[in-house]
Amino acid sequence: MQQNNTVTEFILLGLTQNPMRQKMVFVIFFIFYVGTVVGNLLIIVTIKSSRTLGSPMYFFLFYLSLADSCFSTSTAPRLIVDSLSAKKIISYNECMTQVFALHLFGCMEIFVLILMAADRYVAICKPLHYPTIMRRQVCTILIILAWIGSFIHSIAQIILALRLPFCGPNLIDHYCCDLQPLLKLACMDTYRINLLLVSNSGAICSSSFVILMISYIVILHSLRNHSGEGRKKALSTCTSHIIVVILFFGPCIFIYTRPPTTFPMDKMVAVFYTIGTPFLNPLIYTLRNAEVKNAMRKLWHIKISSVSKR
Repeated sequence: MQQNNTVTEFILLGLTQNPMRQKMVFVIFFIFYVGTVVGNLLIIVTIKSSRTLGSPMYFFLFYLSLADSCFSTSTAPRLIVDSLSAKKIISYNECMTQVFALHLFGCMEIFVLILMAADRYVAICKPLHYPTIMRRQVCTILIILAWIGSFIHSIAQIILALRLPFCGPNLIDHYCCDLQPLLKLACMDTYRINLLLVSNSGAICSSSFVILMISYIVILHSLRNHSGEGRKKALSTCTSHIIVVILFFGPCIFIYTRPPTTFPMDKMVAVFYTIGTPFLNPLIYTLRNAEVKNAMRKLWHIKISSVSKR
């Protein structure tokens, strides 16, 4: 993996060099990460345990929560640990692994969001065909294809990263390894690789966002023909999905669809979609979803009852 490289490790500069602010980073992102893992794990356990959450929407929500947990885990633990370290060293192999994991679970989240939008489209626009089109076998195949697509995307990204020769400075002005900050350190003309990066990650982010927004516009337009109660429930669900889509895709498009330039805000934008969005998703999907909240209450009640009987 280290062919044509004289650099065997990198030094991450993190979010800040100020010792006091580093302690604040530790506290804030430790809370964010614990909240992300607990919140998404709670959704995963609730969906698996509840008989009322067996619809395709919750099947896909299960995998969105799984992808969120893994996506956040690919960056947050190192950011938290490094905030207490004087020298934030990451080996070349660890850096490449982080690039792979970041894009694998990030791309999986994109594909699951698309599947959730497709599920809502069929449920609202073609309700009579919904049980046939979105049966469990079809949903399982779609999730498998999503994993395969995410893996192919990550392989493409890691191939680009492994082609970069590093022979000079090893300071990464970021809190994690990704292709954009690595391109700045490469001992070669990175124009072509950046073009491939934009056509890969950038195209996936932009096209997926456009597809999702068009699908939700069509869905919202079709809600005019639904009854008051049905329209209210569908509108609440779609609003949650749209909020998640905007929060996730906005920063992604900003990072991956531009020339190889860096801005002071890049790290904070990256924090928002790698750590902030996975933290907010469980709150958005539980606070705005009565079925999930009721299922969580029942699960909590069962757990308390079983403990008290002991």
